[in-house]
Amino acid sequence: MRWQFGHGTGRDAVQEGSRLASALGVPAALGRVLWARGYREQAEAERFLEPRLEHLPNPFELKGIEAAVSRVQRALLQGEPICVYGDYDVDGVTSTALLVSVLRKLGGKVDFYVPQRLIEGYGLNAQALAKIASRGTRLVVSADCGVTAVAEVDAAARLGLDVVVIDHHTASQDLPRAVAILNPHQPGCTFPGRELAAVGVAFHLLLALRKRLREAGWFAARPEPNLREVLDLVALGTIADVVPLTGPNRVLVHFGLKELARGGRVGVLALKSVAQLAGEVTAGDVGFKLGPRINAAGRLDDASVGVRLLLSEDAREARVLAEQLDRANAERQELQARIAGEAVAHAEKLGPPEQRRTLVVSSSGWHVGVVGIVAARLVERFHRPALVIAEEGGVAKGSGRSVEGFHLYDALARCAHHLTKFGGHKHAAGITLDTARIGAFADALEAQGREALDAEQLSARLRIDAELHPREIHLELASQLRRLAPFGAGNPEPVFFCRELAAHEVRLLPDKRGAGPGHLKLRLGEAGACAAEEDPTSLDAIGFNLGGTALAVGTRLDAAFQLAIDTWNGAERLQLKLKGVKV
Repeated sequence: MRWQFGHGTGRDAVQEGSRLASALGVPAALGRVLWARGYREQAEAERFLEPRLEHLPNPFELKGIEAAVSRVQRALLQGEPICVYGDYDVDGVTSTALLVSVLRKLGGKVDFYVPQRLIEGYGLNAQALAKIASRGTRLVVSADCGVTAVAEVDAAARLGLDVVVIDHHTASQDLPRAVAILNPHQPGCTFPGRELAAVGVAFHLLLALRKRLREAGWFAARPEPNLREVLDLVALGTIADVVPLTGPNRVLVHFGLKELARGGRVGVLALKSVAQLAGEVTAGDVGFKLGPRINAAGRLDDASVGVRLLLSEDAREARVLAEQLDRANAERQELQARIAGEAVAHAEKLGPPEQRRTLVVSSSGWHVGVVGIVAARLVERFHRPALVIAEEGGVAKGSGRSVEGFHLYDALARCAHHLTKFGGHKHAAGITLDTARIGAFADALEAQGREALDAEQLSARLRIDAELHPREIHLELASQLRRLAPFGAGNPEPVFFCRELAAHEVRLLPDKRGAGPGHLKLRLGEAGACAAEEDPTSLDAIGFNLGGTALAVGTRLDAAFQLAIDTWNGAERLQLKLKGVKV
C-alpha cells in the first residue's frame, strides 16, 4: 500500500499549524491536522471543534421549503391524513420515523408506508399510491426517494394526492410535478448543506415548519416539540448513509450521538441492548452495530420493522422488534459472506485487476438485498468502482459503489441506454436492466472508467495527515484528538507518521479465528535508545492483520499509525494502532 502524505506533512503545515495551535491552546500536532484539513483560521477551527446547533443553516434557504411548509401546515390545520412514504435503508427508515413522530406530536393524523424491496423495489410506485389514496390520504411526503419519480407523481395527482418530495439523491433536469421538492442537489438550489442525508433534509423541514406554526399560535394549545430530542434519528441515518461528516452533518451527528447515548427513545434502548452497547455511542458504533441491524430487515424482508421499532413507546414490543432485527442481521451476515466470496471469484475471473478500471459481476443466485454491501467489499479489495448484479429471470437489479475521482451517477447516466432504471449519487447507485444487456453495460462502464481513472487513482493508498516526533506522542495529544470526532466519511480519524523508530520488543499474536496473518505487537522508541525502559518515548503499538511483517528486535522502521486510548480497570494508557510499517 502506497503512503500518501497530505498537506499536514509539509513545512507550511508545521509553521501555520503551530500558529493555529497556539491560538487555540491545543497541541501543535492537532493544529497541523486542522490546518491540513482546511480549517486555517482560529474562528473556523473553533467552529469545527465546538459544534453548536446555531451553526445549522437557515432552513428557509432550501429551495421549495415555503411550498412544503405551507402544504404540511394546511394538512395539520385541516386535519388531513398524511402518509410518509419511505425507503428501506437506514436513511429512509430514520427519515420516516422522524417525520411520523414529530408530525404526530404536532397533532397530525400520520401513518407511513415503506415498500418491500424484493416485491416493489425502490421508490414511489403507482399501486402503493393507489392503496394510500384509498385510505382517504390527501398528502404524501416522500422520504429518501421521489426526485426521479416523474410518472409516479403524475399518477399520484390523478388519484387526488399531493406529494412533497424529500430526497438527497442526484436530481436530473426533468423533475416530478410535486407540490414541493426539497433536495439540496436539485437545479437552482443554493442551500449550504448540500451533503445532507435525507433525514437531515427532513429535519430542516421540521425546523421550518415548527417556526411557522409557532408564528401562527399553534402551540398555544399544545406543547412545542423539542427537536433536539429527535437528533438520535438524524445521527443514525446520516452516519449510515455515509455522507461527509462535515458542515451541518457534523453538527447534527455531534448532538445526535449525545441523544443516542442518553437513550431517551425506547426503541433505541432496545436496539443498543441487542447490539451490546451501553453508555457513549460513537459514529463507528452506528456504522457497524446499530445501522446494520436497522438495515437488515429492509435488505431481506420488511423495512417497516425498523420504523415500528423507532416509533415504539412500549419496552416489551421494542425488545421483540429489536431481537427480530438482530436475527435478520445475523442472517444477512451469513448471506453476505457467501455472496461476497462468490463475487470475488467472479471478479478474479475477469482477469488481473490492473487490466480493468471497473468491475461488473452478476449471478442468478445472489440476493438483491445485499449486493450493495458486497459491492463495497469489492471496492475495498480491488480499489476500483464495482457493481454487483442479482439476476432473476430476464430482469437484473444491481448496486454499485465507487472510488474517489469517479462519479458513479454521471457514469451511469452516460450508459443509460443499457439500463431500464438507475439512481443514486457519486459514491453509490442502484440499477435495473435486462439480463441480456449486462455484458454490453459492463463494456460501456469500463469505457467510462478508462476515460476517468488512471492507475494511480486505482492503487491502494494510506493517507498520512501529519508527521510526529516521538516526543510529541503522549496521552494528552490522544485525548485532544477526540475533539475531531465524530469520525467518518469526509472526516476520517487522523493517521500519523513517525520516522526512525526502533522496535524494542516484537511479539506475534495469532488470529483467533485461524484466518489471516495474525497481529503484530510492538514496543517502539526512538532509534538509538538502548532498551524500552531507558527510553522516555517508549510506546505500545498493535498492528491488526500485520503479523506477516518480518521484524526483529532492534529493527529500525518508519510507522504509520493512529492514536488510541486504552482503558483498563479505570486507568488510561496510550496505544498506537499501526496502519503500516516500512523497514
